[in-house]
Amino acid sequence: MEITLNGYHTLILAALVMLVGHWLVFRVRFLSAFNIPEPVAGGLLAAAIVYGLNVALGLKFRFSTELQTTFMLMFFSSIGLSADFTRLKEGGKPLVLLLVIVSCFIVVQNLIGVGLAAALGLKPLIGLVVGSITLTGGHGTAGAWGPVLEQNYGIVGATTLGIATATFGLVFGGLIGGPVARHLINQQKRQPVPEAGPRDSIDAISGKPRHGEASEQDRARRLAFDMFDQPRLITAYSAIETLAMFAACLTAADLLSGWTKGSWIELPTFIWALASGVVIRNVLTHVFRFEMFDRAIDVFGNASLSLFLAMALLSLRLWELADLAGPVAIILAVQVLVMMAWATFVTYRFMGADYDAAVVAAGHCGFGLGATPTAIANMQAITDRFGPSYKAYLVVPLVGAFFVDLVNATILQIFTQLPFLR
Repeated sequence: MEITLNGYHTLILAALVMLVGHWLVFRVRFLSAFNIPEPVAGGLLAAAIVYGLNVALGLKFRFSTELQTTFMLMFFSSIGLSADFTRLKEGGKPLVLLLVIVSCFIVVQNLIGVGLAAALGLKPLIGLVVGSITLTGGHGTAGAWGPVLEQNYGIVGATTLGIATATFGLVFGGLIGGPVARHLINQQKRQPVPEAGPRDSIDAISGKPRHGEASEQDRARRLAFDMFDQPRLITAYSAIETLAMFAACLTAADLLSGWTKGSWIELPTFIWALASGVVIRNVLTHVFRFEMFDRAIDVFGNASLSLFLAMALLSLRLWELADLAGPVAIILAVQVLVMMAWATFVTYRFMGADYDAAVVAAGHCGFGLGATPTAIANMQAITDRFGPSYKAYLVVPLVGAFFVDLVNATILQIFTQLPFLR
């Protein structure tokens, strides 16, 4: 028996999934320690329940995808609307250098995924799912590319595999960052800083001194995440203003996707949404001197991502992963080892082979396999013990949160157009 749920029903279930996920992350230490997103925690439980009902009672659920697609496009629009290129100037040469290092790694990550997938008898494009789509891209990119690979390239179970791989990446991105950085710091023979006294202690979440003047590390965080330090409140007017920009991105993406369909520049709609956001952001900011409300963009973007993931996870077909489990596990194991080697021998050395470079390497492990929050958690674990790193807290969030998605989308589009991978 098949049960069909319309958009409203699907939205209600997605909200419930998020609430359950919030409770699980709050209660289960493993989930919070590895920064597992709340919709992922709740969604995987919901997917398991749906699978159990299918096996036990033969029930099948068909969820509406219209709102899911809208929320996905809004999330990618938020990335574009947040990508102010003046931040490249703020980060200077280290930021550009790290962006080049990360871009090269994305290519390597995909070459490894594609090569091993072909060697293990899988379709080569599956290697992209076990490559930068999920590891550098995370759950949002996995959920966006999954339907594209399923519908356009016949990769069965791409969305399900993508969500599972992205979750794996979050866990291992958090596991390897600390050991890699500590190995590099031990080579420098750097000693841990003395434990701070009560008047100088650093708050574990905000990174701000509980008493006294702001530290250099805190000033770096403020510069990198200036959107969180704005005093403006999200009002009805600012919400409408922000939604209008999202609507402009979605409209432009829909038009461009239709105009280019079947041509040599045909791109997935979500990439057009991201690109439209970049153009709108930088034109409004630098041509019309419009003051963007970054915090409102961030709130709408995060809410859209959470709802999109919750809806995507409700539709997972876990039984489609059975035949892929062994080969995918081998590819992921190699990806973890390559990430550790790249952070140690490339990221660390090219970023200066000093203490700052070791912290940057820990951050790269975080967002190279997981996401920016994992990178921040890795760096915080190191800096809490060995002292602050201004450069790391400036360049890693800017690369991991903004620019890497632009580069990753471009590289993935090139890979999917290579004829020998289809």
